[in-house]
Amino acid sequence: MVAGLLILGAFWIAGKVAAYLIGQVRHRMPHNEGLLQLLGRTANIAILTIGFGTALGTVGVNVSALIAGLGLTGFALGFAFRDVLSNLLAGILLLLFRPFGVGDHISVTGLEGEVTNIDLRYTVLRQPDKVILIPNSSLFTNPILVSDKPPAAQP
Repeated sequence: MVAGLLILGAFWIAGKVAAYLIGQVRHRMPHNEGLLQLLGRTANIAILTIGFGTALGTVGVNVSALIAGLGLTGFALGFAFRDVLSNLLAGILLLLFRPFGVGDHISVTGLEGEVTNIDLRYTVLRQPDKVILIPNSSLFTNPILVSDKPPAAQP
């Protein structure tokens, strides 16, 4: 029992160290702060999950059924939340590759405006009279027209 707690404690410390190290990279890459914050949390949770399974195995609990159950649960949740996950993954790729940035004027699927925010789920466009939230999966799968400035008004 003590060995299991020591293992869990070691993995907890390793998760915190990994999150700290990823946080240190954030200072060098401020344009990807949201992405690196997500990566730090994900690394911490993944290390804790592995540590929990290792600690249970050390104590004598059969973890093979637990791991199989987690795999099936992950598959079911992935299927149920496929739209949310596709927006999340597209948001990560948009933040990573940066095809456009805040302040750019873009046009996609008949919607256009100035980009005011890019997060993991939506990209926010501002028009003079309204704000448009475009799911990132739509931006990732459709052609985008990017310009630095809004088009000049026609006389």
